[in-house]
Amino acid sequence: MQGLRCGMATNADSACGLSGKARIAKTAQFRKPGVSVRAARRAVAVRAQQQKKKEMMMWEALREALDEEMERDPTVCLMGEDVGHYGGSYKVSYGLFKKFGEMRLLDTPICENGFLGMGVGAAMTGLRPIVEGMNMGFLLLAFNQISNNCGMLHYTSGGQFKVPMVIRGPGGVGRQLGAEHSQRLESYFQSIPGVQLVACSTVANAKALLKSAIRSDNPIIFFEHVLLYNVKGETHEGDYCQCLEKSEVVRAGSDITIFCYSRMRYTVMQAVAELEKQGYNPEVGGGEHGTEELGGGRTWVMWAGLHWDPEVVDLISLKPFDMETISKSVKKTRKAIIVEECMRTGGIGASLSAVIHETLFNDLDHEVVRLSSQDVPTAYAYELEAATIVQPEQVVAAVKRVVGSKVYA
Repeated sequence: MQGLRCGMATNADSACGLSGKARIAKTAQFRKPGVSVRAARRAVAVRAQQQKKKEMMMWEALREALDEEMERDPTVCLMGEDVGHYGGSYKVSYGLFKKFGEMRLLDTPICENGFLGMGVGAAMTGLRPIVEGMNMGFLLLAFNQISNNCGMLHYTSGGQFKVPMVIRGPGGVGRQLGAEHSQRLESYFQSIPGVQLVACSTVANAKALLKSAIRSDNPIIFFEHVLLYNVKGETHEGDYCQCLEKSEVVRAGSDITIFCYSRMRYTVMQAVAELEKQGYNPEVGGGEHGTEELGGGRTWVMWAGLHWDPEVVDLISLKPFDMETISKSVKKTRKAIIVEECMRTGGIGASLSAVIHETLFNDLDHEVVRLSSQDVPTAYAYELEAATIVQPEQVVAAVKRVVGSKVYA
C-alpha cells in the first residue's frame, strides 16, 4: 500500500506535469506553517533568555551601561587616558571604540586638568561627557575644574548653563598599590557645592546607577572601588535605572544600624556572618538581657552577647544623604555604627555622624560609633596596608561593644 500510495502520488504529479523540483516546492508549502511556528517559538525563547538577569562582573556591567547609554543618546561621549584603543585601565570601555569611533571615545594626553576642563566645556554646550580618571587620585590634578567650574557654573551663570557630566574611575585602597594610588577622594569632594557623590557597590547597582548618572543634568562624581571590578552578580532586567539619592537596606535588623558604602559593604556583611555564626538566631532576634542593682537606686541592663541583629544600610548617595532611610533605621534600632574606608578626619563618616547627632539625638540610646581608616598614608606592605583600613573583626567588636554596653536606668 505504501508503495502504491507513493506511486499514485508520483503518477498524479507526473500527470499534472510537475518536475522533481516543483514537487519539492509543493511539499515545502505544507511544511512552512510548522517551520514558522518553530522559528517563532525559538525567537520567543531567545528573547526570554536575553531578558533574564545576566550574571557578569562589575566592570562588564559598567561597560554595558556605557554601551547602552551611548547607543541610546548620541550626545553621550567618553574621554580619558586609554579609554579608546586600549579599552580603559580596567577594561570598562573595552570594544566600544570600534563601535562608536574616535569622536565619541576620545583618548586624551596625561593632562587631567586639561581634559576635565574640556569635559566641562562639552557639557555646557550640549553634550553629556563621561570623564574617566585612570585612577581617582589623579583627579586631584583637576581639582580646580571640578570645584570652580563643574560644581558652580550652573549657579554662577544664573542658570544659563547646565553641566550634565559624569566623573568616574577606580579608587579606594587596592592590593599594595601604594599611597598615591590608594586615595579616597570622597572626603575631598564632599564640600564642593553643586556636585553629587555616588558610590556603587554591586553589579546590579553599578549598572543602574551609572545609567542614571549619565542621564542626570547634574555633575556626578561616580566612585568605583578598584577591588570590586571582578565581583560577580546579576543585573536588572531591561532598561533599569536606580535613584541616585536613595540608600539601600542590605539587611533588615532590630538591634543596631551599620551604615557603610562601596567595598565596606562586603566587610560589614562578613562581620554580620560572623555574628550570626556566634549565636544570632534570626527567628528569635532581640537577644536576652540581664539587670543588676548597683545601689543608690541605679540598675544597669546588659545584653547577654548571644543575639545581635544588625541592620545594614548601604548609603550609595554620599552627597546628599538619604535622610529618610537613615532616620527610619536609626529610629528603629536606636544605635548606629558608621563603617567607611575614608579617613577618620573630615570623612563621610564624620559628616554623617554630625547629621545624625544633630537631627536624631533624642532617638539614640548610644553615641554614634565611627570605624574609619587611619589618618596615615596607605602603606605598600600588605600587613601595614591591612592595618590602616577597617577589618571585619573590628566591626564585630564594635557591635558587641555598643549592643552589649551598660545602659543605666
